[in-house]
Amino acid sequence: MSLILCTYIIDTLSSLPTPNIVNMDTHLLGLTPITISEITNLIQGKISLHNQSIQKINACRTYLNNKMKESDNMYYGINTGFGSLCNVKISDADIEQLQTNLVLSHACGLGDEVPQDIVKIMLLLKVKNFTYGHSGVSEQLVQRLVDLYNHDILPVVYQLGSLGASGDLAPLAHLSLALLGEGEVYYKNLKQTTSAVYEQLQWQKLSLQSKEGLALLNGTQFMSSYAVWCLQRIEKLLVWADTIAAISFDGFDCTLQPFTSQIHEVRAHEGQIAVAKNMRRLLADSEMANAHKSQVQDPYSFRCIPQVHGATHDAVHFVKRIVEQEINSVTDNPLIFPEEDMILSGGNFHGQPLAINLDYLAIAVAELASISERRTYLLISGQRNLPPFLIEKAGLDSGLMIAQYTAASIVSKNKQLCTPASVDSIVSSNGQEDHVSMGANAATKLYEVVMNTERVLAIELLNAVQALSFRRPKRSSKIIEDLIQEFQKPFHISVKTESFTMI
Repeated sequence: MSLILCTYIIDTLSSLPTPNIVNMDTHLLGLTPITISEITNLIQGKISLHNQSIQKINACRTYLNNKMKESDNMYYGINTGFGSLCNVKISDADIEQLQTNLVLSHACGLGDEVPQDIVKIMLLLKVKNFTYGHSGVSEQLVQRLVDLYNHDILPVVYQLGSLGASGDLAPLAHLSLALLGEGEVYYKNLKQTTSAVYEQLQWQKLSLQSKEGLALLNGTQFMSSYAVWCLQRIEKLLVWADTIAAISFDGFDCTLQPFTSQIHEVRAHEGQIAVAKNMRRLLADSEMANAHKSQVQDPYSFRCIPQVHGATHDAVHFVKRIVEQEINSVTDNPLIFPEEDMILSGGNFHGQPLAINLDYLAIAVAELASISERRTYLLISGQRNLPPFLIEKAGLDSGLMIAQYTAASIVSKNKQLCTPASVDSIVSSNGQEDHVSMGANAATKLYEVVMNTERVLAIELLNAVQALSFRRPKRSSKIIEDLIQEFQKPFHISVKTESFTMI
């Protein structure tokens, strides 16, 4: 099997266009909630602040400025130290330096760089957090985040460093360095120092005011951005999982009876019903599927496609609601309520609502890969008049034997990644932050599971198309035959051997 061919299949899965995208030149970002599907549109264009949000941002900043003048009270992170240093009063003269020091000292992330498209979502969600006017930041600061977003100036952020509790501190600190003219950014597809980009654009770095550094670092935008990106990708995978399963279904010469609507109506799970209906649609006019079968039942990986894929559908639907709630929330600390004359220190930055659900989502997505690998195994097993390893001269050629090895390896890796992060915790900041969510780890593990599941589905697609070639001259459904035709276009493929050449 050629690595080039497998890579092509993976790229095909990964680059599918999202339907119904409307490229909006400028989207007003304000108090109205945004959805994950709308974020897909927003990434294509630019954003600006709604006047109502600008008013709320300015009113909150004015209130905070006045409060600092008239009161000797201690407000966490505004005129005190951070974490276990929350009882250390900071002088008025040092308050602005405090905020700059916070960002610089917390920018200590490590590991791989966060993908640039996820960094862009981080910028978007950070702006959204500020639009409600409870953070005490200035309009100038929010506008600079908007400018970074609109100019595709994407800070270099690292994956490791957040405990998912006091906000995504280290990743958001790296994101925030760009406001100070520090750190590195990607601009025009080139990694550069932020200071060099500012010089090109004749921008001035910002000086942070009271509360602003803390508002930038407290929040769940790192883990929620991973969640948004993964959900966007997963929605494509749900479509592909059913479609590839349908190709394998005909490749393994299965019976349609398990998809009969009455079976699923008496259990009534929405995802199961939807997947069964989709499988009937995909295979409705398939000569192979509608032919007489000698077997009474098929293995679970074919017979239970609606039950397994459907459970993942239901999990995705549930988690999507949680994530959309989170991205339309205010998650920094302390929060300011000018109309009620209150500055309140709480814990909205704690990532537990995301952590638990991202663990759940990883498990749900991993099951798409698990059942896919089982179908691949059956296709190469030499059953139902298919040659072992889907090759005519098995022995001389290994056929697709090792493709299934690879899928099995990836599925096993997914199982390891699905160990929940949210049940873990570790004490930090001298015991002040004594329970953390580990939501950032849940988010990055989910990212790996999604990418791995794409790869396993790609391997199944390769095997399924090969299996169908041994069923000729019988035809599958028009949907499947058209898909296979598109799939094979870039290659001259000999379906009986491993050989192919690029056109």
